[in-house]
Amino acid sequence: MNQSSLDIKRAGFTNSFYMKKFFKKYLLNYILGVIALIIVDVAQTRVPIIVGNVIDGIGAANISMLSIKSSIVTLFIIAGVMYVGRILWRYFIFGTSRNIEKDIRNDMFSHLEKMSATFYHKHTPGEIMAYMTNDLDAVRMTLSQGILTLFDVIALGTLTLFNMVTKIDPILTVAAVIPLVLIALTTKIMGKEMFSRFSGRQEAFAELSDFVQERLSGIKVIKSFVQESKTIASFEKTNKNAYDKNMKLMKLQTLMNPFMQLVSGIALAIAIGYGGIITINGRITLGDFTAFISYLGMLVWPMMAIGMAINIFTMGAASLQRIEDILNEPIEISDSKRTLSINSITGDVQVVNMSYKYPKTEKYVLENVSFSIKKGQTLGIIGRTGSGKTTLVNLILRIFEPDENTIYINNTDILDIPLEVLRKNIGYVPQDNFLFSDTVANNIDFGLRSGDMDKIIGAAKAAVVHDNIADFKEGYSTVVGERGTALSGGQKQRISIARALIKNPEILILDDSVSAVDTDTEEKILEHLHRDRMGKTNIIIAHRISTIQNADLIIVLDDGKIAEKGTHTELLKSKGLYHSIYEKQLLEKMLEEQE
Repeated sequence: MNQSSLDIKRAGFTNSFYMKKFFKKYLLNYILGVIALIIVDVAQTRVPIIVGNVIDGIGAANISMLSIKSSIVTLFIIAGVMYVGRILWRYFIFGTSRNIEKDIRNDMFSHLEKMSATFYHKHTPGEIMAYMTNDLDAVRMTLSQGILTLFDVIALGTLTLFNMVTKIDPILTVAAVIPLVLIALTTKIMGKEMFSRFSGRQEAFAELSDFVQERLSGIKVIKSFVQESKTIASFEKTNKNAYDKNMKLMKLQTLMNPFMQLVSGIALAIAIGYGGIITINGRITLGDFTAFISYLGMLVWPMMAIGMAINIFTMGAASLQRIEDILNEPIEISDSKRTLSINSITGDVQVVNMSYKYPKTEKYVLENVSFSIKKGQTLGIIGRTGSGKTTLVNLILRIFEPDENTIYINNTDILDIPLEVLRKNIGYVPQDNFLFSDTVANNIDFGLRSGDMDKIIGAAKAAVVHDNIADFKEGYSTVVGERGTALSGGQKQRISIARALIKNPEILILDDSVSAVDTDTEEKILEHLHRDRMGKTNIIIAHRISTIQNADLIIVLDDGKIAEKGTHTELLKSKGLYHSIYEKQLLEKMLEEQE
């Protein structure tokens, strides 16, 4: 029994610093569950003795009906105690494991929400889903079935052996138990291989989950490029890998069960052979022999359970290690000791000699960028694809972490502004226009959670999408589907704009957010911005000069550097890159009109 405890400890589960807080929190529940389990085991081990005494009494013809009735009543009482006890240990042990599973899942989700974009470049959605499902399920099994098996092995095994040795025959006990020790030794040897194969299975599941999630998200692209057959072939390959890893684990588990039954059969044969001889010789009674066979049947379970417990704890330790690896990932962007007690910000933005490169890269995405805008002004940003426009606004949002003393809002370094305050006061419309699988109203109201339909409709009108929504069969109650699949590109963009506008933020950032709408709709949106956001700051990234030509300041990014900056008129006069883009777009517009 002690060996199994040592093996489980080596598996790394009970040594986990993270798990200790849960054991401390739910210690009373586990104590009550273990007490109920021990009561059941004590009651269970009384049955063979009672039955053996009745058999001896009948054989000797010296037992009364009163004694038989008393034994029957006692067996019924034992059955009732075992029934209640099993309900209690299931409630306290299995129920507690579900509570801990819930707590760990909450911890994981809370931690994942704090992680930076860099983290999600390293870990795919499918991989994270594997942690949240399969791995967490393995940990829960350890906290329920594993702990139950561990204490049942110790309690039932100890009580059974004690009764076999003290109440029947110690030599017979040793002879019958020796083969059962092989079960514990075999499972101990196989534990390391079980750990390795289980980890491989979990990794294969993560790969499969990620493949399915990614391909289903991009199903329109797959269909439009007629790549169904190649995608199916790729899936079959990934699925085959998961199948192979599962079968590899199952083969090991399949070998163990017949072996355990074989050893149990050998132990039973020894017990019947030797036990029969000493019963005939009169060293033990027929009742004792019957009780011994019953005890031997009880002892097979603890011996088998030693291996089960080791396997469960081994798989749980492998999964817990994967979960802890995620929870131990450092939060790269967070408030610090230097963070000030600021409750609000206004729209004065200043960028001073800012340079930035992505982690583990050498090339600067932005280099020596400087500009400033006052509250109520509009900044236009334009430049070729890959010039650093989106990276710039992500730094203002602290999606990426800028260097100290490079970005100021209200003359305060943004590293000193609480993250929640910074982001609450900025409305952001990203390029990908992500919408949740929810109603149109809830998507617009996502940042405010007000439930105020007047505000929701007002924001939709400002984003020039109200009429489109009104035409939907269920209006604002229309569920848009995952990532807004039920909407056109322009509708998604405008609902995303409405989601930012309803916050009435001090700073509004539009990252190429009107590229999918026609020029007339674009003009209406810009008119609403100009009229409704007086005194508020706007930062607009665009590819079309028409979108930003009325901005108070325009910066032209080229290869991460500011090539030019000024007003629309000033930039046209300078005859630089901005003028070149303007001339090209003007020509394209003329050609379109001629068609």
